[in-house]
Formats: sequence, structure tokens, C-alpha cells
Amino acid sequence: MPAPLIQPEFVLTLSCPDAPGIVHSVSGLLYQAGCNIMDSQQYGDADTGLFFMRVHFSAPAHLQDAAQFALLFADVRQRFDMQAQFHDLRVRPTVVIAVSQHGHCLNDLLYRWKAGQLAMHIGAVVSNHTTFADLTRSYGLEFHHLPLPAGADAQVRRAQEQAIAAVMQQCGADLLVLARYMQILSPEFCDTLAGRAINIHHSFLPSFKGARPYAQAYARGVKLIGATAHYVTADLDEGPIIEQDVERVDHTMSAADLTAVGQDVESVVLARAVRWHVEHRILRNGHKTVVFR
Repeated sequence: MPAPLIQPEFVLTLSCPDAPGIVHSVSGLLYQAGCNIMDSQQYGDADTGLFFMRVHFSAPAHLQDAAQFALLFADVRQRFDMQAQFHDLRVRPTVVIAVSQHGHCLNDLLYRWKAGQLAMHIGAVVSNHTTFADLTRSYGLEFHHLPLPAGADAQVRRAQEQAIAAVMQQCGADLLVLARYMQILSPEFCDTLAGRAINIHHSFLPSFKGARPYAQAYARGVKLIGATAHYVTADLDEGPIIEQDVERVDHTMSAADLTAVGQDVESVVLARAVRWHVEHRILRNGHKTVVFR
């Protein structure tokens, strides 16, 4: 007996000035096209006057690619001054991961990817050190050592960034994940990667900057350990926030204990941010984000 035909699935994400009739127009057009809406979420921001929407739907056999839907939605897009994108869920985004010498986030992402928890392809891992070359290759992935000498000038740093960009282009990467990649990206590279690079850091900032932040936090007797995942911008560690979380700590814990707690939180928060990005759940709202869970 032949297997039943599986209808292709798509995600539509959109933003536009809020106005009556947006949901009706979008859902009505999908219905007329023979689509079945599986999930729909929307949000109107009273402060900015913007409307955001994410629609997950299946499509009939004669509508097989996102370009066809873009044509179908041309009138609705123009009528509502809409920024809209259709994502074919059969096409998984490709990600490049950058890491330095702290491997907890990298290790967590590789495990989740291998376990099928992240709907993406990993094109390569890049690093300014060789520390995690064997770990990366144990997953059957390419590892690119792109060294960056201490005290390197702007020209050398820019050349190294161009090497990262070349790796991304070679494997068709949609996203760069900074999994504790401990180098500051140039404003030019940040602009090139706008909305396509995610970073993770501890949430003590602006306190406890620099080396050994958890030791600094221990010395001050902090009671909360947290992490923040955000899109990368030229403003260091100030890009639009995607996800945050915290864990309570107390006086009985050592600096090493605090570091372990912090690394766990960082790993979980980064994994959530990456998953929501590759599932097309995040929409930019100025300096903020709308995240449809």
C-alpha cells in the first residue's frame, strides 16, 4: 500500500503597522490557496504601533515553494505595508558555530543537534584555537582553525573575520553562533551579520567585566547567576535580547560551583535562542525582539 502523501509545511513571519483586517486577510488568503493553518500567533505592540505574526501551515501539492507564496501575497503585502517572509520547513537552516577555549556551549549544541533537538544543519565549527578540533570531528563536522595572535591589529582581525565569512559562504550558512567565542567582532562584520549572529554571555554585565567574571561574582557574594542570548550588533553585548534565565546561588558555593552553574545556564539559554531562530520564531522589533514560543 503506498505511503500517504505528506503536504509540505511552511512558516510565514510578518510585521507591519497595526491595522484592522490583517489576520483576516492573511488567514483568508491561505484558506483560498487550499492551505491548512496548524498554528498561528500574533502580537500588537501598543508602544510602536507594529503588528507581528507567525503562521505555521501546510500547503497543497501544487504550492511547493516559498516563492509561489510570495507572489500570492504581493497584494496583501502592499496593502498593509508588510514585511513578510515564507520559510519552507523542508529546508533546514545551516549554522556555523564559533568557539574559543570554553566548550560547554559548543558541546551542548552539538549534542542537541545530534539528538535531533535542533532543526538545522551545522556547516562547520570555527575557532581561534585548536582546543575543540577533536570534539568537532567526532561528530563528523568540519573544524576550521583560524588563529588570531594576541595583540593582533585591526587589519589582521579583519582578515580573520573575512575567513569566517568565507567559511559561512562556502557552506551556505544562515546563522553564526558565538558559543563563547571570546573575540570582539568589528562593526563592519556585525553589520554584515545583522540578524544572523547570536551571542551568549553572563548576565552580570555591566558588572564583573573582563576575565573570570564568576570569581568576581563570588567575591561579591552574588545570589543570582544568569545568562543572556542576543543578536550581535556593533554595540558590544547590547544587541536585541532573545532569551535570558537565572539560577539562585548561595554562600555555601565556591567560585568553581558558581562557574559550573553559570556554564549550565549559558548552555541552556543559547540553545533556546538558536532553536527559536532556526524555527523562525523571532521577529525584530526595533532594539527588542518578539519571540513566539
